Amino acid sequence: MTKNNVEIGIIGGTGIYDPSMIRGLKEMKIYTPFGPPSDLVYVGTYHDRKIAFVPRHGNNHQIPPHRIPYRANIWALNKLGVTRIISPGAVGSLREDYKPSEFVLVDQFIDRTKWRNDTFYEGGQVCHISTADPFCPELRELFMKSAINLKTVCHQRGTYICIQGPRFSTIAESKLFQSWGADVIGMTLYPEVALAKEMGICYISIAMITDYDVWTDKRVSTAEIMKTMEKNVENFKQIVVNTIPKIPKNRHCSCKNSLKEAII
Repeated sequence: MTKNNVEIGIIGGTGIYDPSMIRGLKEMKIYTPFGPPSDLVYVGTYHDRKIAFVPRHGNNHQIPPHRIPYRANIWALNKLGVTRIISPGAVGSLREDYKPSEFVLVDQFIDRTKWRNDTFYEGGQVCHISTADPFCPELRELFMKSAINLKTVCHQRGTYICIQGPRFSTIAESKLFQSWGADVIGMTLYPEVALAKEMGICYISIAMITDYDVWTDKRVSTAEIMKTMEKNVENFKQIVVNTIPKIPKNRHCSCKNSLKEAII
């Protein structure tokens, strides 16, 4: 399969990938200048749209957030021709009204990671990519409409604070992040979103709330979190299968022009 054959990429975690929804499934081993992706890339079609899936943490969920080969994953999808990336991810809530089992279409982020390789431009050229508006407005609108049609609770906006992981926050950190105006907290959004920008790829983050972060007294067990995650995954699949056929072939957003005037 060569460049320009695949249109849509999905970078997902545990439970997100469902081979039954994809026809003509192929497993592809892709080589990149940044080492191997998280796992094999799975390519097939759904409603005549060519889709590639990358299991973000590996098929056995063996790669921790700070060791994910973000550059290799984005490079591999770009090599296949992907112009749009759908990125679901589990998050904790920093707001009382953003409840477990609900979704958030993230529109801003705060980066609190360390030592992650977050650019493809490391010499020869310098790229100052703009992340003022990091997420594709066209995809956000389409997914919001699908969530409304499916009567799935989905918040239209939210600021995602991305921490290094793999540890969770202290209570003090959680309350600090709240004071900064963050709405949800996770470990995998950055640098994925910035790298997609550098490739001119449309990117949407669909945050799936599994629990309240530790700022609240509402402590939950791992078993409860996994139960909520299972519900989230099923709802996410419904939103995806409802939205993919509605994504226009041609992009009407400005994401493809993200490199314009960014390279020195």
